[in-house]
Amino acid sequence: MKKSRFSEEQIIGFLRQAEAGMPIKELCRNGGFSDATFYKWRAKFGGMQVSEAQRLRELESENAKLKRLLAEAHLDMHALKSVLGGKALAPQARREAVTRMVSEHHLSERRACRLVGLSRDSYRHPPQADQATLDLHEKIVEIAHVRRRFGYRRIHDLLRPQFPGVNHKRVYRLYRQANLAVRRRKKSKRPVNERMPLQLARTVNEVWSMDFVSDSLSGGRRLKYLTVADDFSHESVDIVVDFGISGEYVTRVLDRAALFRGYPQVVRTDNGPEFTSRAFMAWAQAHGIRHILIQPGRPMQNGYIESFNGKFRDEHLNECWFQTLHQARLAAAAWRTDYNEVRPHSSLGRMPPARFAELHRQRAGDAAQLPSTPNTID
Repeated sequence: MKKSRFSEEQIIGFLRQAEAGMPIKELCRNGGFSDATFYKWRAKFGGMQVSEAQRLRELESENAKLKRLLAEAHLDMHALKSVLGGKALAPQARREAVTRMVSEHHLSERRACRLVGLSRDSYRHPPQADQATLDLHEKIVEIAHVRRRFGYRRIHDLLRPQFPGVNHKRVYRLYRQANLAVRRRKKSKRPVNERMPLQLARTVNEVWSMDFVSDSLSGGRRLKYLTVADDFSHESVDIVVDFGISGEYVTRVLDRAALFRGYPQVVRTDNGPEFTSRAFMAWAQAHGIRHILIQPGRPMQNGYIESFNGKFRDEHLNECWFQTLHQARLAAAAWRTDYNEVRPHSSLGRMPPARFAELHRQRAGDAAQLPSTPNTID
């Protein structure tokens, strides 16, 4: 808006001269302005005093200032909503927001830092990771690429021996920065059925669960895996792979495992022909072992071995491709050793099954050696 070369006091003086009887044409010629300008002044300042004109000027200036502040506030809100979308607390997120506000909305760096609550020095000098953090990050990525179905909690369990002071929240932050999150698998919805409760084991070698897992070689020939697990310690008792496994074959595998672990009190299986054969029934009866057969079509009644087989498929079978039976046997033995001695188990206090079983045997042995002191009354 073009500013007039006459002040409000001068304009009101011209209007007073016209009211006193001076002709308008003469007034315009003497003042050096047009008739239209005079009539515009009279429409705006007619009947005003000098003080009222000054107050009007102040109000116009204040109104313009308020409009400018309102426009800036709307611009700030629009920039914050388009960049943040929510409340950003992490300094790194605030730095990214400042960068976007400067590049997309053409705000100054000072103004953008003020809006997100970040100092300009912190924006210009982001923290640099030390060597210990870099080593931890590399180790997390290495473990995640080897164990693809592991989340940050199990990775933290594996890191504790090498990094004893590391916090699980720090591992989670580095895990997220590397985009290593494991996608959750959708569970298929099944109709609700009446479930039979599992018999809870209270000690090692009380209950063994068994089942079969199928696979094939690269040439197409089928492989059959026999998996045996301890229900209490969740240890893998044995994993045997062959082209065919009969009931007598199963008894030989269990006898071999019993040489080092002893015989179980109970075995739980499905109704497969290997477990209902005469050879297996006679073996169980000869060693005084109770044999529990689950109901047909109810694998949830053998939930421990089903859970174990799920891990075995995801972490081993789905990741490997074998050309010979010997390769499959070596890989299964290596995975079993890793599962028992390295891989932490969430239901065992986040420790490997072999370590948990060893601690349980030690406590059981110490309890058996304690002398019993009968209560005496004097």
